[in-house]
Amino acid sequence: MIPPAFDYARPSTVDEAVRTLADAGEEAKVLAGGQSLLALMRLRLAFPELVVDVNRIPELRGVREDGDMLVIGAMTTHHDVIADPLVRRHAGLLAAATSTVADPAVRRRGTLGGSLAHADPAGDLPAVVLALDAEFVAQGPGGRRTIAARDFFVDYLQSALAPDELLLEVRIPKADGWGFRYEKFHRVAQSWATVGVAALVRRDDGHITETRIALTNMGATPLRAPAAEQAMSGAGDADAVARAAEAAAEGTHPSQDTAASPEYRAHLARVLTKRAVLAASGMG
Repeated sequence: MIPPAFDYARPSTVDEAVRTLADAGEEAKVLAGGQSLLALMRLRLAFPELVVDVNRIPELRGVREDGDMLVIGAMTTHHDVIADPLVRRHAGLLAAATSTVADPAVRRRGTLGGSLAHADPAGDLPAVVLALDAEFVAQGPGGRRTIAARDFFVDYLQSALAPDELLLEVRIPKADGWGFRYEKFHRVAQSWATVGVAALVRRDDGHITETRIALTNMGATPLRAPAAEQAMSGAGDADAVARAAEAAAEGTHPSQDTAASPEYRAHLARVLTKRAVLAASGMG
């Protein structure tokens, strides 16, 4: 389908982009890689009067270190995230999960910030940054603010960004020393995850000492699995991990759609949590 008519702006600085968004109010949408927004517009599920293209703002791209944090510009493409040596060294879970996003063409155009701001609970990366305890830096007319990942995803396709705010960067604590794995189930290649599980694991003396588990497509937002995280503590073999993984779906509200029933999604969450933790811990 052809999208409805819209005006177009292409600012060259962050300040100019923020002013443009503020002037337009809720009638504007930010265009990053376009892999989510343009699809919604073609389906007439989004009707922005103004599209603000931020592709000419160089400071929104790239990866750098800031002490114990890894800082990734919001406009950094999936391809560049996967290839970047800092990401691979300090946030291997993000690199691994990003390599499963869609197909090579989408990964060349799609951006980390665009994917996260889209806030689709079936997207792979929201759960990953939740497991990594990431932070988001946004700028609006009142200045910059930092939003914790646990507060960023508000509801289905809704983030904590105000209409006049621009996502600048994602800050991720370096995950050195953690084992990691992203497991997902999808019916056909390149489709959205029916369920996904992002796992980070620390071990000492053969036993799990700390686990972070985040779930894709198990509710209206990405979710942590605190009951399973707690149950994993002290697990030293595959049987103990399997028992702990039974708690993965507790407190979730998976949807009913043509891909799966809530009961099947809960089953997948348990199975994929076991697989992810076993692989991340080196016991699988």
